Amino acid sequence: MNANKHATPTEWIDPDDAPVLTEEFFEQADEYVGDQLVRRGRPPAERPKQALTVRYDADVVEAFKATGKGWQTRMNDALRDWLKTHSLA
Repeated sequence: MNANKHATPTEWIDPDDAPVLTEEFFEQADEYVGDQLVRRGRPPAERPKQALTVRYDADVVEAFKATGKGWQTRMNDALRDWLKTHSLA
């Protein structure tokens, strides 16, 4: 019986083989203030977008895409303007 035997042997790693800690390493490292992790990146949106699947006519999509980068935002704005002038009931 192979009781208390490791499945794979652990190899000794020489601490002198550790990578050099550069400024880039520390720039990518997590930052803590006490026990609190400081989050990086974009702050949470006040009104987050909702992902969904929807189907539009090809000519409508192409018309918005033809306006260039940001076409989805413009489509969202167009729908919002429509809601201002139309009743949902």
